[in-house]
Amino acid sequence: MKKIVWLAVALCSTGFAAAQVQETYPSYIQVTGRAEKEIVPDEFYLSIVLDERDSKGKISVESQQRDMIAALRRQGVDVEKQLKVANLSSEFFRKNTSVASAKYQLLLRSAAEVSEAWQALDKLGISGVSIQKVSHSELDKLKEEVRVEAIRNAQQSARTLAEALGQKIGKCFYIWDSNSDIMPAYYNNAVSVRSAKGISFADFAEEVEEEPLDFKTIRLQYSVQTKFVLE
Repeated sequence: MKKIVWLAVALCSTGFAAAQVQETYPSYIQVTGRAEKEIVPDEFYLSIVLDERDSKGKISVESQQRDMIAALRRQGVDVEKQLKVANLSSEFFRKNTSVASAKYQLLLRSAAEVSEAWQALDKLGISGVSIQKVSHSELDKLKEEVRVEAIRNAQQSARTLAEALGQKIGKCFYIWDSNSDIMPAYYNNAVSVRSAKGISFADFAEEVEEEPLDFKTIRLQYSVQTKFVLE
């Protein structure tokens, strides 16, 4: 019974609020502003797995790590800042087979660097390399810029429609930003296609050497609902 009473009170409150808005602003226009921006990524996260199985136990993880670090440094990678252990508990762990493995995350700044690193690792016989995600170093700032552009577009749309009726818009009394802050990962189309076809890492590395990777741009899309007073 109490739940029914509270529901009735809530509905009455909602209805009252809507009526109050209608009474305060008897004439208004509701529009949705949209904006989008395509960004060239400048952060490329690679997952690197060193595994003694690749050499049938002949080359230790420690040796693979030394060779990997040396190769990356030759490519101009700041190993101390750009390479890290992906999971501390996974570093040099040994399973029942007594074969060790270790997982790392490598941050690179361009598609060209990805190609160079990929080729260097392939020459060392390191095949456990995959692209985790791509992003941008100023992603949060760019998101805000697109959201601001969306609401400005809403204002311009409202102004254009009002002027078509010989009216003007006043203040904005309602803004609804329903955008999710979840950022999807974007991968290279060619990587996915080649993996699906079962092309070996060595073959892929050879193709990369002939033709640099071409990553998708990151697309930011936002929409904002607004209500403006009509004067």
